[in-house]
Amino acid sequence: GHETSMSGRLRRPPLNAVAKMLCCGLSTVSNAAQPAVARLVAPGLCQLGEEWTPCTLISKEKASPDSTIFTFGLPDTSKPLLLSTCAAILARGGAAKDVIRPYTPVSTNALTGRFQLLVKVYPDGKLSQYMQALEPGAALDFKHIAANVKLQYPFGKARIGMIAGGTGITPCLQTLHALLGTAMDTTRVSLLYGARTEADVLAKSTLDAWAVTYKERFNVTYVLSAEPEGSSWKGERGHINAERVKQRLPAPTDDCLILLCGPPPMYAALCGARTEPELTGVLAGLGFRAEQVYKF
Repeated sequence: GHETSMSGRLRRPPLNAVAKMLCCGLSTVSNAAQPAVARLVAPGLCQLGEEWTPCTLISKEKASPDSTIFTFGLPDTSKPLLLSTCAAILARGGAAKDVIRPYTPVSTNALTGRFQLLVKVYPDGKLSQYMQALEPGAALDFKHIAANVKLQYPFGKARIGMIAGGTGITPCLQTLHALLGTAMDTTRVSLLYGARTEADVLAKSTLDAWAVTYKERFNVTYVLSAEPEGSSWKGERGHINAERVKQRLPAPTDDCLILLCGPPPMYAALCGARTEPELTGVLAGLGFRAEQVYKF
C-alpha cells in the first residue's frame, strides 16, 4: 500500500489516546491526527484462519459512554493482522463459548503484532458484556473465514456515498483508510453518520481531521437523533432520511456506490434488511438499484 503525505494544514483537535489509536492503527501516537493509511493485502493472508485462535487482551479504552476499544495481541507478533479491505473477523465468547459475532477491526495492517476492535457494549449484549468483563492478559477466540471477506478495494467507482449508524462506522473507517490513503486514488467520498448524541459519535476527531486533510475528496455530515435541546451542537438533528441522502450523497448514476452499515432499523428504513438481496426503503425510492448499494 501507499501512504500519502499530509496536504495543507490540519486542525489539531484535542485527541485523547483512544481517538489517536483510531486514526491510523499505528503503535506510535503523535499529538496530531494521522493521515489515512492504506496497507492493502489480498484476501487469504490473514493471520487468523478458519480455526478458532485465542488472542490475548492487551488493553481496553473507553471510546464513548457505551463503546470500548479492545487491543488484542496476534499469534505472530512480528506481523500485522494482514486483513484485506473490506473484511471482518469473528469473535467467540460467553460462559459456554457459544456466542459468535463479526467485527471489523479499526486498526490497519500498519499495526504489527496486534489489532484493535471498537465494540458497542449493549446492556444485554452477550458477547460485548463478556468482553467488557475481560481483564488484560485474558484471551478471546477469533477466526477469519471466507464469508468474512466483503466487497474488495478498489471499488471502481468515481463517487462513493457511505451511511453509518453507531458502531457501523467501523467498516467505513476501514474503507476510508484504503480510499484516502492510496496516493493515486481520486474517488470522492461523502459520509452520512447517524448517532444518538455528540458523545456517541465514534472517531469524530479522526473523521473531522480527514475532512480537512482530504477536503477535495471527503466530507462528513453528522445527524444526531437524541442530542439534548439547548446543547452546543450546531450540526444536524433528527434521522438520516431521503432529503439528507439526496442532499449529501451522490445521485444514482452508473459511477456511484452506496455503502451502508448500522443497526437493523437503519437498514429497514433506508435499504431493506441486510440479509435481503433486494433494495427497498429510502434508497430504492430515490432511484438507486440493488447493485449500487452494498449492505455491510
